[in-house]
Amino acid sequence: MKSVKIIIATHKNFNEPRDKELYMPVHVGAEGKDDLGYQKDNEGNNISALNPYFCELTGVYWAWKNLDVDYIGLVHYRRFFTVKKKIFDNSIQIDDVILSLNDVSKLIEHYDVIVPSKRKYYIETLYSHYAHTFDHTHLDLAREIIAKNSSDYLAAFDEVMKQRSGYMFNMFIMKKTLLNEYCEWLFPILNEMYQKIDFSSYTAFEARLFGRVSERLFNVWLNYKNISPKEIPFIYMEKVDLWKKGKGFLMAKLFGRKYDKSF
Repeated sequence: MKSVKIIIATHKNFNEPRDKELYMPVHVGAEGKDDLGYQKDNEGNNISALNPYFCELTGVYWAWKNLDVDYIGLVHYRRFFTVKKKIFDNSIQIDDVILSLNDVSKLIEHYDVIVPSKRKYYIETLYSHYAHTFDHTHLDLAREIIAKNSSDYLAAFDEVMKQRSGYMFNMFIMKKTLLNEYCEWLFPILNEMYQKIDFSSYTAFEARLFGRVSERLFNVWLNYKNISPKEIPFIYMEKVDLWKKGKGFLMAKLFGRKYDKSF
């Protein structure tokens, strides 16, 4: 039987799944923080100290470097894969809706990469959505580095930036051998970006740009590798204010007001 571990990126205590064989809460950004009782991302080979910039990617890096399993996945303390497409309400029990070990075992019999259902922007491309809500120069710098260091990915980058949908949230379940390839490509790009960006005028929210850029780059990597992943639904385990999210996007698109907080 293939071994699988899905890490749950978290920075706080949460209502965790009972299945400890499949799910592993990982305290991302654990360096210098109080112990939450979870696996810390500052043990072993790690980049925990970069969490204020890299977000959940410090958990991805930790899993890549320290877990010896056939498949690795990433979800979030408030966002999980599910086989039952539902909107969160307080009556939902986490173990009733998220993927079980049996669900995952069936999926990986047929697919090497599993991703959340595509997020569709309709009136925006992946590039224009980022440009309206954050700072487009981040993506421009990523393209510049790709052109210099891995130019064979450039056509895939340009194609993906024109798409009106993509796989977001850095969520996946992936064969470890493929994760190795992805991380070996991704982190050198992000590390070079980190060296070149001046963060002195950035707010803490703005500085967490690498998690956002990597969402787009994940789609670039899939495109270049010609991988058609298996899409499955995801569920928020907290109430999401869709009105605030929609208002925030319209303010960004119509009035140039960049995002200054998460929704």
